Amino acid sequence: GFGACLADDMGLGKTVQTLAMLDRERVRGEKRPVLLVCPTTVVTNWVREAERFTPALRVLVHHGSGRHRDRAFLREAKRSHLVVSSYGLLHRDTEQLGRIDWAGVILDEAQNIKNPDTKQSRAARALPAEYRLALTGTPVENSVADLWALMDFLNPGLLGSHGGFRNRYQIPIQKWGDEQAARQLRRVTAPFILRREKTDRRIIPD
Repeated sequence: GFGACLADDMGLGKTVQTLAMLDRERVRGEKRPVLLVCPTTVVTNWVREAERFTPALRVLVHHGSGRHRDRAFLREAKRSHLVVSSYGLLHRDTEQLGRIDWAGVILDEAQNIKNPDTKQSRAARALPAEYRLALTGTPVENSVADLWALMDFLNPGLLGSHGGFRNRYQIPIQKWGDEQAARQLRRVTAPFILRREKTDRRIIPD
């Protein structure tokens, strides 16, 4: 599979674009469910937006104490087009989530996995899926270091090992302002990141 990051500014409709893509896949005959992981605070927002823009998508919320477990979850997930869950559950339910043949895995507010050593980040990178999508208005929040875990989720191995990435890019760019390393990193990651900004006059009419 492949992975891409939609890094449009806030307010440019990353949610709607994602739902439209899922609906098109459904129309084309995709039967497998897609897993969407987001912060707890936006779970209901995804459900609301799906009801509004893509009412034909069957959405299952996998969250909260009343959520389906084990066989019941496997059964319900397979009947759904989209399963919405939260980062908190990602590492708690890793085994269960890993049993499903996901068409895709989508991370909303994907900067949540930028620290590669957290349980959430590891669990996200271990999920099996044909394609992976990351949604974030801030692909690099604080430093170049944020990119490794995101890219390793999207396209495992693209930036090499974590240690190799630090030696090749992170340290030269942050410590010595190495322009060549920065250009090289942009060249390697650019094909997988789509970022549009509100200030871009060509975007707003859309």
